[in-house]
Amino acid sequence: MRPRVVVLDYGSGNVRSAVRALERVGAAVELTADPHAALESDGLFVPGVGNFHACMAGLAAAHGPRIIGRRVAGGRPVLGICVGMQVMFEASTEPSVAPLEGLGEWPGTVARLPADIVPHMGWSGLEVGPGSRLFAGIESERFYFVHSYAVQSWTLQATGAFAVVAPVVTWAHHGARFVAAVENGPLTATQFHPEKSGDPGLHLLENWVGSL
Repeated sequence: MRPRVVVLDYGSGNVRSAVRALERVGAAVELTADPHAALESDGLFVPGVGNFHACMAGLAAAHGPRIIGRRVAGGRPVLGICVGMQVMFEASTEPSVAPLEGLGEWPGTVARLPADIVPHMGWSGLEVGPGSRLFAGIESERFYFVHSYAVQSWTLQATGAFAVVAPVVTWAHHGARFVAAVENGPLTATQFHPEKSGDPGLHLLENWVGSL
């Protein structure tokens, strides 16, 4: 049987390219905002484009925080993309008439990149974290970014005698070093768009779908 993946449809923009890419790598894909389907699927894909706070408002209207929180607590895979990654953090400095907190799955604040040219738009290489499964076989490839904001530090570590496995953090650079991807148990996210990254992006999605 093909793994069942729900692409969470909460009004974040055109997600048809994500649906097609996931189908190409062997997933049975449903684009829906139905909470039951999102909770029961083998994998949940959380897209995100535009403003952090607008995405959070859309997620809240679609019960996204509850769905994502329950899946992560139950060890059920979630993949966030672009702003769908940013909302996993605590907050963003991006301007908004109605600022909202992030989901707080990871500590950190999303901030504007200190680069001469913003947004960061185009293909960039990565500094892949040791032990990555997401980037297996594509460690030296380039991926497609479109963003002006990113998390530029990482503080969550595994410590203590009974600590879980430390998150695998992958970095990129545009004006400053920033978090390009995180693999943390069931919760995975990328700042770039794998569905727009050609064959390397498909390979990454195949790695994720193959882990479900």
